[in-house]
Amino acid sequence: MAVGIFDSGLGGLTVYRRVAERLPDQPVVYYGDNAHTPYGVRDADDIYDLTTRGCQRLFDAGCDLVILACNTASAAALRRMQEHWVPKDKRVLGVFVPLIEALTERQWGDNSPPREVGVKHVALFATPATVRSRAFQRELAFRAIGVDVEAQACGGVVDAIEEGDMILAEALVRSHVDALKRKMPEPDAAVLGCTHYPIVEDIFQDALGPGVKVFSQPDLVAASLADYLERHPGMTGAGQVPMFLTTGDPQRVSDQATRFLRRRCEFHAA
Repeated sequence: MAVGIFDSGLGGLTVYRRVAERLPDQPVVYYGDNAHTPYGVRDADDIYDLTTRGCQRLFDAGCDLVILACNTASAAALRRMQEHWVPKDKRVLGVFVPLIEALTERQWGDNSPPREVGVKHVALFATPATVRSRAFQRELAFRAIGVDVEAQACGGVVDAIEEGDMILAEALVRSHVDALKRKMPEPDAAVLGCTHYPIVEDIFQDALGPGVKVFSQPDLVAASLADYLERHPGMTGAGQVPMFLTTGDPQRVSDQATRFLRRRCEFHAA
């Protein structure tokens, strides 16, 4: 029985790692679209086409439930997929909702009307495509009122992380935080709206300062998935393919993933 995790590249491994820790007996098929990363600079139709292609591959692998670990795909493609593409016997879930539920201190699945919450000023760090979509603000408005969101498009960070250039990644993160703070000098909280960003979460936190609570997705998504599977035990399928799939060069991606996970990780051609 397997759950699928889809990502544009290696960032979703941050979610995979927490899911594996939270649900050690739950097999996972991971799909990284490394040949087309990053998604954050692509237009919505391109992101939709690539995301549906990847999800179909995971369905073909026996996954009835797929998590879009890619925030850009969640922002730019998920709603359209759920309305027009996802088969009735399958489920594709995004990563924004667990994050927003935590930010607004709601229980999973709480569909009560939006209300005032503790945080008033939220900094959102995300890819350019996620920022353009305004999906975070839309989902937040369903759950909270009176929250000011300032979004910062973090161009170049995903590329630097994928290439393993952490010196450049740190410089870019600090530059983007500085740009955000010029627009919102004192945020209450910061949202890392890309699954690559937890890899440099400590840099975000240092640049923002200790008074800003940083919300990162992997733990929240893993907890939400555990809750979802408990409530929907039939939403797992039989996975009969290698655990890690990539559209990129399997050897190169395996080496990069091994560095991220700090254990050997073998990717196979999708």
